[in-house]
Amino acid sequence: MTNRMIGTTGVALTPLGFGTSGLGDMPDTYGYSVDADRAAATLRAIFDGPARLIDTSNNYGAGRSEARVGAVIKSDGLPAGMTLSTKLDRDPDTGRFDAARAWASLEESCARLGVSQIPLLFLHDPEHARDLDEVEGALDALFEMKEAGRAKAVGLAMGRLDIMEPMLKSRPFDALISHNRFTLLNRSASAMFDYAADAGIAVINAAPFAGGVLAKGADEMPRVTYQEATEETLAPVRRIEALCARHGVATGAVALQFSMRDPRVSTTLFGVSKPERVAQAIGWAQMEIPTALWDELAEFPFESADPEANREYKAG
Repeated sequence: MTNRMIGTTGVALTPLGFGTSGLGDMPDTYGYSVDADRAAATLRAIFDGPARLIDTSNNYGAGRSEARVGAVIKSDGLPAGMTLSTKLDRDPDTGRFDAARAWASLEESCARLGVSQIPLLFLHDPEHARDLDEVEGALDALFEMKEAGRAKAVGLAMGRLDIMEPMLKSRPFDALISHNRFTLLNRSASAMFDYAADAGIAVINAAPFAGGVLAKGADEMPRVTYQEATEETLAPVRRIEALCARHGVATGAVALQFSMRDPRVSTTLFGVSKPERVAQAIGWAQMEIPTALWDELAEFPFESADPEANREYKAG
């Protein structure tokens, strides 16, 4: 996989990256649990593969994701060229997200991961903080961390575009992570991606499978963007599945390559929770997809509204 540099930061990204929220055991979000042994086996499969971005966060699984990533790094080492990414998070009990909390979050992450510097560091989910105004202090701290050498590149990772876009334009971010908002089902982040591409901000498009349904199928996983789905909500998924079946192509491959083929997207980031899913995803990324399928797919309708507007958010 060809490296793509984030500006002049010295941080490189590959077209594919792996997220580890599910490896922190978050059944409220994903609908299933992942134990420590399965998480470790999955991380080792990622480390053995060609993708060179591993992403976690302070609050994924109440710290379990970082701790599990850190345990494998401690035992096996971080593979050459692997970019480690994590995120500053609000206080899990109070929702506080000021400068002091941001620095505390960084130290917690470094302790779990066993590192002193984070190559790629994001401010995460400020829309869920108790007070959006105090997040300005956390943003100040994020850029101070870069100046102090505690991070090489800094970014913004969140959901709500109405908050994210103005925040993104307010400071010289190196990268962004947006999830579930540029998929086969939803293109609500497209205008923000245009801005980022013009501004030289690396776009990391996360959750191309809309929370998993486009990878596992509507029958196996009837959830869209981490929410229980009705048959009406699943109808577009089934239509895409039928198109892919007619062309003899896995729906997951089409969902993954839809993101990868967009010139604005530096990296497509997605989670796996079993070792065998790593090889499957690499295969999907390399699969030959007929031009006729893309042509037909271009005629399909898609949503432009926030896909999580009615989501009952739970951190676990």
